[in-house]
Amino acid sequence: MSTAHAATIFSPEDLRIVERDLGPLPPDRVRIRFGAGGICGSDMHYFRHARTGDYVVREPLVLGHEIAGTVEAVGSAVKGIAPGTRVAVNPFRPCGHCARCAEGRPNLCENVFFMGSASKNPHMQGGFSSHFDTTPEQCVPVPDEISLEAAALAEPLAVCLHAVGRAGDLSGRSIAVVGAGPIGLFTLLSARLKGAGRTTVVDMAAAPLAFASKLGADEVIDLSKDAEGFSKITPPDVVFEVSGTPAGLSSAIAGVRRGGTVVQVGNLAAGPLPIPANSIMSKELDVRGSFRFDKEFAEAVGLIASGAVDVLSIVTARRPLMEAPSAFRLALDRTQSVKVLLTA
Repeated sequence: MSTAHAATIFSPEDLRIVERDLGPLPPDRVRIRFGAGGICGSDMHYFRHARTGDYVVREPLVLGHEIAGTVEAVGSAVKGIAPGTRVAVNPFRPCGHCARCAEGRPNLCENVFFMGSASKNPHMQGGFSSHFDTTPEQCVPVPDEISLEAAALAEPLAVCLHAVGRAGDLSGRSIAVVGAGPIGLFTLLSARLKGAGRTTVVDMAAAPLAFASKLGADEVIDLSKDAEGFSKITPPDVVFEVSGTPAGLSSAIAGVRRGGTVVQVGNLAAGPLPIPANSIMSKELDVRGSFRFDKEFAEAVGLIASGAVDVLSIVTARRPLMEAPSAFRLALDRTQSVKVLLTA
């Protein structure tokens, strides 16, 4: 298979299924047949605006970094993985030799390759493609009893496991999650898994908050019904800001207890932002960023395989890869969707 059909963004809301030439398989690569992929918030930013944060689409970009599939072919130099192996594909490939990699923080790699990202030129093409090539090191085998749909969601779960790790020991500590999208919901599950005490989820939409309740949140706050609702609860020890909005970050800073911790997980817009920054000083807050993941990807695959986390519990729709443009429009409608999966 030397050609593939790929969901490719050209400009805002101009997503097309394009035939692309894969060429011969390089000796050190494996060719993956697409099995399933999750539409992520950053994918939706690319779809709506042809950019996410500081990353601007300057050439056609194949989207997709929440991916699982089956190894169809292996290069002549590849050892240890065979055709037919079902894998979750880690979209992240650090260089291994820059200063950040050397200090043990490869998620901050200065020369990183990350699938489906416009952070470099030429862009790094993603996995919403009927076939695509990757390295064997990025392929994590999954047991036969685990669906490729579940395996595709290892990536967002890994993001949340990393975010929870950035907060430090959560044993018995109260937490709040601002933003009840897929990352917010997986952050809730990850925090509970790591021993968090009372959990609160805050959003402005009823549908995702209903999922948060179903997944075990002790309290949900719908700001569309009570704009001051977050300020009425006992301030939590840790707040995870997942909405990626200035209002969400402001709420996190205002809502966390004095001496507490705010973890910024959501992808905020580029440029200066209006936030109550003085409260960071006056409340002596720890404000920590959380960017992607590292070893948490393998941990996420293990948790899914063991049944410790039911990642499919948040999936609200499935659409074939060839219907990606309409699937993206569905994913943007928060009244109908929490998580939309693309399938083979």
